[in-house]
Amino acid sequence: MDIFKKCIKATEYESGLKEKGHYFFFRKIESPQDSEVVVNGKRVIMIGSNNYLGLSSHPCVKDAAVSAIEKFGSGCSGSRFLNGNLAIHEELEIKLARFCRKEAAVVFATGYQTNLGAISALVGRSDAVIIDRYDHASIIDGCRLSFGKAQKFHHNDMNDLERALDETRGKAQLIVVDGVYSMEGDIADLPAIVKLAKAYGARVMVDDAHAIGVLGNGGRGTAEHFGLENEVDLIMGTFSKSLAAVGGFIAGSSEVVNWIRHIGRSLMFSASLPPPQVASVSAALDIIEAQPELRTRLWKNSQKMLNGFKALGYDTGTSQTPIIPVIIKDTIKTFQMCKLLFEKGVFVNPVVSPAVPPGRELLRTSYMATHTDEQLDKVLAAFETAGRELGVI
Repeated sequence: MDIFKKCIKATEYESGLKEKGHYFFFRKIESPQDSEVVVNGKRVIMIGSNNYLGLSSHPCVKDAAVSAIEKFGSGCSGSRFLNGNLAIHEELEIKLARFCRKEAAVVFATGYQTNLGAISALVGRSDAVIIDRYDHASIIDGCRLSFGKAQKFHHNDMNDLERALDETRGKAQLIVVDGVYSMEGDIADLPAIVKLAKAYGARVMVDDAHAIGVLGNGGRGTAEHFGLENEVDLIMGTFSKSLAAVGGFIAGSSEVVNWIRHIGRSLMFSASLPPPQVASVSAALDIIEAQPELRTRLWKNSQKMLNGFKALGYDTGTSQTPIIPVIIKDTIKTFQMCKLLFEKGVFVNPVVSPAVPPGRELLRTSYMATHTDEQLDKVLAAFETAGRELGVI
């Protein structure tokens, strides 16, 4: 038996999709991530990016990255635990802790590694980690790497969360939820989660990857949005969305963050975040705090598109954020829609099983502060034409 034999299936599946013009993965983008991008020489409107505030091309962010390279070089050549800990890493951690209204923060090389390192460091053999079924894959994998009992509850279902808490009563419990769910665009019921956590003596960790820079008056995320910054124990965030770089962090009490810093394997055994990325995040944080009008524009654009899709007759689920799913409920039509939309100048992401349950296939759309009304009108026109052509609306 050849262990590589199964790999043929993936190649056959990819080839089949390509023959039909339905392969929309690993598309080659030949320009900066902005409201418009160039794909294989074709300029299209980008509604498939997480660059919510449009900061990845901001002059101040780019200048900060260049300056960091000039001062510190392009990389650190080792893990932070041993020889890759720079002054700018620690400065960014202080800034992130202040931004999140927490005592301390620790920076990881990726958002994925942040959840792996934090959850596996905190959840031991006699502990329980309780997660929403729609939580990000990195949370699920962090649970797998821990030695504790992992318990799932139905998406945003507080009765089922209480069931999970009751079934793991007697263990030290950590509830981990996404603040904003990356496919559906809805927000965790954080007030109810915090209330249940207090009743059971559980701790709460919020993955705010898609909420930092987006939710709350100051852009500080889900906890600020609900006025619960003092009630949430841990806030995790990524740099690859509103913060215009790559990497991740977790913020909380000094004792907990220090524990993660010394126990989290994905921090200890990975090279540290390169200087230009650290500087980019720091500059993006400054812009988020100084320019709230970017968030105002983002929400104006998001509301325009949500209303526009609903007026066309599309099912947008329970979205409350700049992530707006257009639910097709059919794999082939989802791919066909994606192809037609690209031909009409719109870049969108098809999402099918197993990323979503069968019958929940969708086009994941997301919006930026830098989208113009003219661009958004073109997107809605393309969705109307493609939807009618395929009988989706």
